[in-house]
Amino acid sequence: MKIVNRHNIIAGIPVALTLLTSCERTELCYDHYPKSALNFRWEREWERDYGEGHSSDWKADFYGFDYDMLRPGVPEWVKLVKYVDNHPDGEHYLSPLSAEVVVMPGGDHSFLFYNGDTEYIVLSDIASMSEARASASPRSRSSISYILEKHPNTRTSNPPDALFSAFVKSVPEIGYHQTLPMNIKMQPLVYTYVVRYEFEYGLQHVLQARGALAGMAESVYLRDGRTSDESVIVLYDCEVKNFGCEAWVRSFGVPGFPDEYYGRAYEDTPDRPYTLNLELLLTNGTTLEFNFDVADQLRHQPRGGVITVKGIRVEDHQNEPTHSPSSGFDVDLSGWGEVDVDLPITS
Repeated sequence: MKIVNRHNIIAGIPVALTLLTSCERTELCYDHYPKSALNFRWEREWERDYGEGHSSDWKADFYGFDYDMLRPGVPEWVKLVKYVDNHPDGEHYLSPLSAEVVVMPGGDHSFLFYNGDTEYIVLSDIASMSEARASASPRSRSSISYILEKHPNTRTSNPPDALFSAFVKSVPEIGYHQTLPMNIKMQPLVYTYVVRYEFEYGLQHVLQARGALAGMAESVYLRDGRTSDESVIVLYDCEVKNFGCEAWVRSFGVPGFPDEYYGRAYEDTPDRPYTLNLELLLTNGTTLEFNFDVADQLRHQPRGGVITVKGIRVEDHQNEPTHSPSSGFDVDLSGWGEVDVDLPITS
């Protein structure tokens, strides 16, 4: 039987600890690679000020909620895509507060960050730093006939989830046994429009409501916050309130817009059509559709804000009991939800 001297074991413990924690001899260090210590700061803005001054003059009593209630929360996690010489070189899933990542020497390193805890976001071209972008998942609604005619060959989508991103074009070279602190500002790519449909008469006849906002950007580029030139029709549900109907609608903002909050000079919004839709299901089972030109309201609100339309009327005769729709579309109460469906995401 071999006898082990416990005193020799105890005496060897300090030596082992020294080898694990000390980097005085490089050849004995196996795990202290060059690292970047990331600290995330979240810019939780729901709209950008291009002249409307909502943040400084918000009337909480009028709107029924505080300005800060619309701010998106901090996401659950962050995804990091590392690029070396403009080519993808690994992905990491990180804490939304802070994290450390290894940055091996050699080549030009770039970092792209975005939150991945989304349900209605479709990402594409992530392998390309300049072309990586996000779009909203598709959604179908056949009843919005006017808006589909006004905006032909335009797809319909869900409102996108809250999305943030940050891009580091060039990561400084880090030596072995060194840790480089980096502060990362995560900026929003999705903004919110408070859409208010104010009624003049007939709100008592409304059972349910839903809407659409046509002309919004189809996608946004993760690297620089620039929106694509293509447009989309964003479909959403509304809440019936004492003044009419309301919705908080998320979108990427207007198309073809280089956001000045990503370091560019301000440019006026392109001259494009923007149409707001309201579809009402009345208590007698019939539906009504209203459409509004809101291009003037979006001209100075390219990234979130407030859209208001007024003077909506539902006349008493439009809600008379009937076995067939008196106006609008041939959709009964049971069919209201069936014509509005999420489409599966396909590559």
